[in-house]
Amino acid sequence: MPIAVGSKAPDFTLKTKTADGVKDIKLSDHFGQSQTVLLFFPAAFTGVCTQEMCDQTSGLGEYEKLGAHVYGISVDNLPSQEAWAKQHQIGLPLLSDLNKTVTRAYDVVLAGAAGDVSARAAFVIGKDGVVKYAEQTPTPRDLPNFAAVKAALSN
Repeated sequence: MPIAVGSKAPDFTLKTKTADGVKDIKLSDHFGQSQTVLLFFPAAFTGVCTQEMCDQTSGLGEYEKLGAHVYGISVDNLPSQEAWAKQHQIGLPLLSDLNKTVTRAYDVVLAGAAGDVSARAAFVIGKDGVVKYAEQTPTPRDLPNFAAVKAALSN
């Protein structure tokens, strides 16, 4: 079960690859300024994850209108995320949780034969740092309810 709506969002600092190099993203830097959408996904270079991140890339303008930053989070390393993003033109920042600390903090670990990965999950974090929406999908093949994510951003 993911952390509950109404909980204080666990803060974190994760790395992402940008055109200017590697950059730290700290969740609490958004507190008081904007809402944040965290999209946990199991693995780069997989069909459903590619579909999800490409679909969300094409809808980034809608999230911006709702005053939200969107991040994808997986346990993949930065070079893998960068190659995948380049190959599929994924435009949202991908954060590497290689040590699984954030995946554990949000309680969305998916145990598997090849090791633990992030389950597919979506969180909306309000400007106040409180979780407004939390969903872990029943299986890794299921996508989050993005209409519900956007509704949470509107409230």
